[in-house]
Amino acid sequence: MKTIMPLILSSLLLVGAAACQKADNETSSDAPSSVKESPKAPDAKSADATKNDATDQTRKNQVNADIKAREDRNNAVNGGSAEKRPGGDLSSEVRSKLEANIPASQLDVHGDKDGKMIVTGTVPNASDKTKIDGLVKQIKGVKTVDSSKVAVAAPTKK
Repeated sequence: MKTIMPLILSSLLLVGAAACQKADNETSSDAPSSVKESPKAPDAKSADATKNDATDQTRKNQVNADIKAREDRNNAVNGGSAEKRPGGDLSSEVRSKLEANIPASQLDVHGDKDGKMIVTGTVPNASDKTKIDGLVKQIKGVKTVDSSKVAVAAPTKK
């Protein structure tokens, strides 16, 4: 019985990790759907909805729980190592970190197991753009950040 419980728990964690590989990496539904798309200024209504969602306490709790769960899974499956973490886990943690700290952004995040992160999309002001690299590098396993395709684009009125 003592050996079967860790085996069952480990199996559940591995299945959960595999299921999370195709994570949605956008901080909002209007973010670019790939790093190859050019960023466009969001309309004011969409930017307000994104900001309201990101600053909602329930959403903040969900984002923080997501980050903690991924860290816990890495500790259980990968021995806590920052090396060779699945790119989907890194992308999801980075997306959550950016969503929580730059709430009016519309960003797309992609990463690989070697720790290279690419961030594209828009932020509402230059100070938010300067925060990106530092926030991304706070995630264990991130080696490099390319945020050169992030544009500063204040919401447009229609």
